[in-house]
Amino acid sequence: MAQSAYMYLSESSVTPTLSVGELKERLLHYKDQLKLTGQQLGWEYAESAFPYTIETKPEGADRWFYLKGTTPSYNHIILGVGTKAAEDKERAYVQVVLPSGSTHGDKAKGNELCKYLAKTLKAELHLFNGRVMYFNPRK
Repeated sequence: MAQSAYMYLSESSVTPTLSVGELKERLLHYKDQLKLTGQQLGWEYAESAFPYTIETKPEGADRWFYLKGTTPSYNHIILGVGTKAAEDKERAYVQVVLPSGSTHGDKAKGNELCKYLAKTLKAELHLFNGRVMYFNPRK
């Protein structure tokens, strides 16, 4: 059964909306940071820490993409963007989906990516298990 985590953006977030291209850029920046960490440690840390390739399909090019695992321990994670009506205004979100074929490694990496993205975006994070983490400034 598929599981989803959501990152809700607000006015206090870094950006009130996010496109698929911007989300890909943030993931590539994350991968670059891991590569630099590996250089400091003296080993290829990036391949172990981000064992995915970014893949797109024509039918979801402007709404979603997926991460395809490069090792048997990781299958795939789907990431998408959208908006939903909340309290008389549109609220942007990023959705991270673990399809039914996902592994425990995918769930662990999904949680890691969600926390990283929510922290950098200053978003409200609803994890796969239903718990909520607030990285956005609140009054």
